[in-house]
Amino acid sequence: MAHNRKFLGNAIIICALGVILMFLYSGLQSDQINIIQAFITPDNGGWTTTATQLPMTVGNFVCIILTFVYGTLFIRFGVKKPLMVVMAVTAVGVILIALANGLDCNGGAASGNYAIYCIGMFLARIGCMINQMAGFMLVANWFIRFRGQVMGIVTIGSPLFSVIGTSVMTNFIANRLGGDYRPFYVGIAILIVVIIILIAILVKDTPEAAGLYPDGADHAPLSEQEDEVKLTVGQVLKMKKSWQLIIAFGAFQFVIAACMGSMAVYYMSLGGLDVWLMATKWLAMGAILGIPMSYVFGFLDDRLGSVVASVVLGCCELIPVLCLMLQPMGGSAPLMVGWGFGVACMTGGVPTLHPCITSFAFGRREYQSANRIIMAIQLIPYSFAAMMMITLIGMGKANLAFIILICIIAAGVISTLTMLGLKDANAADRMYGNDKKAKAE
Repeated sequence: MAHNRKFLGNAIIICALGVILMFLYSGLQSDQINIIQAFITPDNGGWTTTATQLPMTVGNFVCIILTFVYGTLFIRFGVKKPLMVVMAVTAVGVILIALANGLDCNGGAASGNYAIYCIGMFLARIGCMINQMAGFMLVANWFIRFRGQVMGIVTIGSPLFSVIGTSVMTNFIANRLGGDYRPFYVGIAILIVVIIILIAILVKDTPEAAGLYPDGADHAPLSEQEDEVKLTVGQVLKMKKSWQLIIAFGAFQFVIAACMGSMAVYYMSLGGLDVWLMATKWLAMGAILGIPMSYVFGFLDDRLGSVVASVVLGCCELIPVLCLMLQPMGGSAPLMVGWGFGVACMTGGVPTLHPCITSFAFGRREYQSANRIIMAIQLIPYSFAAMMMITLIGMGKANLAFIILICIIAAGVISTLTMLGLKDANAADRMYGNDKKAKAE
């Protein structure tokens, strides 16, 4: 009983921390640009949308390299130490965004410092990447049998930011703060500092470091009887399953980045801030639905397997793209409802299933050896997603942008389908693996 209580206590800490890390990652990685571009607009003397997006785009490219660097640091030093250092850098970036000003309500570009803005956005972007990677690795380390459902709990943080950060805060900033988002960023910086302190005190990198086993079991994982093989870059790149994953979730991540990183600009192109504020209400609905959808996709992963769950996710990604594509001038409430549900599927499903299917393909112990390479490659096209959408929308070619996204989704689904015959690397310790074994006996 003491053993179980000890694991439960650590599991609660991992889940709570994971939710917070995903909350910060989702907000600082892409969603915050919708807040910034709502209150820094060229029509009111602010920087252009291209200018506000630029440091994020540059940061996206740098993250291609840093994804590999962060993953390597996790392998060599564990999760905690690199996470705390990089989170401190992120907090500095967040404060700089607030100091940069440049807000419409304060006089636009004349009141701001674009250099400070760029540095702050860049630091926040390259720093927040480690939040997601750390949260995923902690779950992969601590859970095997229930990794899908636990990942579904952790990734609640993504849609949660869409509710609290993007939707509620956008309206709060507009209606209560007169368009001044600086207190919001100060609050985020304080939150980051508090989290760093809690990580130092409470978190263990692995269950073994706490004298436990994954899932609170009383024995070492059955699927890890053989010695661990430290996969090299060359070995990962030579594996077929690596490229299947790169294409499949590279496509799904590209679509979510494209939609979430450009939705404010797109809705405002249909009728200004009023249309965007109307859309944020349905975004809030979608974000709220994204909370249970995170768990739903995690449950599907545990019961049906990562590949089947990922095919369902890919098909669901068509919903928000089509609902955006069909929006008329002035906006359509029914289509916004469909878009909100699609956002729920994307923000709930993509973060949940991406680490699950990587663990499925490579197993708990080799997860990060493969993930640091796969994610780095996936970030190459991902880095162009929001800028591509914003550019095409600005040129009046939004439909072309959405057609491109539909083709990318199709490529992702097809690549996922080719993995149907692949065996779960930790099948002996998984729920559906044990169920099938029991039936066979």
